[in-house]
Amino acid sequence: MIRSIDTLNRNMNILQKKQESVSTNIANTNTPGYKYQQVVQTTLENHTLVNYTGGNGEQRRELGSWTFGNRVDEIATSQTQGTIVETEDPLDFAIPGEGFFVLNLTSGERAYTRNGNFVLDQENRLSTMEGHQVVGQGPDGAESAIVLGTEGELLNGVRPLTVVFPEGTELERMGDTLYLDPAGAAQPGASEPIRGFLEMSNVIVADEMVRLIQIAREFEANQKALQTSEDTLNKAVNEIGRV
Repeated sequence: MIRSIDTLNRNMNILQKKQESVSTNIANTNTPGYKYQQVVQTTLENHTLVNYTGGNGEQRRELGSWTFGNRVDEIATSQTQGTIVETEDPLDFAIPGEGFFVLNLTSGERAYTRNGNFVLDQENRLSTMEGHQVVGQGPDGAESAIVLGTEGELLNGVRPLTVVFPEGTELERMGDTLYLDPAGAAQPGASEPIRGFLEMSNVIVADEMVRLIQIAREFEANQKALQTSEDTLNKAVNEIGRV
């Protein structure tokens, strides 16, 4: 009975993480470059329940198998492309295909994003709204800052640098639209970014609402099972003990 309560507790903790994930997805529906995430769960290993009689463990009787519930395996991010819309804003960029923009963070680290909703900093350099500088690449292949002229033109032919990652590369999510590359697997070969366009999030609100309904139903089922376990435990302690 106590094991069943522990198992239900594990399941409800997972459901809470799923609900948090769905809520984050819905909140970022209109965030350019946002990629929806999903909680991936796995079932814990089965254990055999055994009853020993006779005092010395000589008589062994298997009662069946038991699993202690589920666990969160990972929080997976879908990198499917969102809808690309035209904004006519010269500071907006989108990548029509695979690839990420490269950023130099204020902390000195390098990060990657699909969010091409950029602004200009005080030195007229292309950066994110958080102040991270967008890394550019000149015609000679050298990296440099992206500076805009008085009429909005990209000076010296420097365009946003884009990179791709080999299949299976695990990126570390940082915030809503930034990713870190602990393995240093970034490499050239991304699609050429287009100016005056933005990639919107790949969140499908209808799908997220369906997930919310499923989570609510699972919560309800687990609550009923928990109540049954508590009632059974209460009888075992307060009624059977009197006999």
